[in-house]
Amino acid sequence: MNFISATSYADDLRDLEIFLEKAVSDDNFVKEICTPLISGGKRLRPILFLLCARSGKNYFKEKSLPLATALELIHTASLVHDDILDGAKKRRGVETLNAKFNAQIAVLVGDYLFAKAFQLVAENNYGDRVSLILSNLVKNLCIGEIMQDRALFKIPTLNEYYNRINLKTAFFLSTCCRLGGIISELKDFEVENLANYGTSLGLAFQIVDDLLDFFGEEKVTGKALGGDLKSGVITLPVIRALQAGKNSETLKKILTQDKISDSDVETSIKIISESDAVEYCRNRAISHIECARLDLPSDIQKSEKIYLEQIANFVINRNR
Repeated sequence: MNFISATSYADDLRDLEIFLEKAVSDDNFVKEICTPLISGGKRLRPILFLLCARSGKNYFKEKSLPLATALELIHTASLVHDDILDGAKKRRGVETLNAKFNAQIAVLVGDYLFAKAFQLVAENNYGDRVSLILSNLVKNLCIGEIMQDRALFKIPTLNEYYNRINLKTAFFLSTCCRLGGIISELKDFEVENLANYGTSLGLAFQIVDDLLDFFGEEKVTGKALGGDLKSGVITLPVIRALQAGKNSETLKKILTQDKISDSDVETSIKIISESDAVEYCRNRAISHIECARLDLPSDIQKSEKIYLEQIANFVINRNR
């Protein structure tokens, strides 16, 4: 994410990588299998947290970095568990843990990463408020995953779709922004505005992600096209194509099968592309990004506000 180029932020991110590496060094085997997991990635969540933490006048790197590390570990843990549930073979262009080893090892590694995140929080005395917010985050991630699993191969309403992506994605970005504002001791209304920015950003992020699942470049995204569809997860491009596509009945038959083939994915992509689903999804994502920009507090540090606006631009234009 090249929008973080200033020296102070580059230093923060370099230190974050050191913290992440140290966090998974309890055991040689654990370190060996966790190092690829924490390598790469967009680091969007800790970056949002650090920018929001820098938005006030009470930023201390030593106080902020352990919590930034914890947020990235929670995100990584959730991805490990997602890959098990989805039966995913690749993540970020490399083998998933469940593909390379087995589901048992992957479950334990995911649990380990969750535990390490909360260990960091406990060791650095962030207090009950931060612990409660993080516990609520993990709870909502689990509820979102349960909702998704129970709805596999079922066509959700628009409200059901939004409830799911709010719990699985938007609430996480909102939490990162909220915690940054809290750590920086911003006023309560400014913290809420940053959290609202994170929510809108997260909704847009997930909608763009759902488009990339059908129309991204596999070499760039690191995931096969139609992965969500094959797993039975019905996303916004599909919902819209069912509403407005010429071949919606064909698409509906594909979706309600217990197993979706590569040719089914190709047919689905064709039906989606022939409808207005892509434009519809992009317009919704753009609308959420506009809301995110409007939610940014006017009184926060100017440089941080510019970076947060640049992140909004990145989310809507990203290709991975």
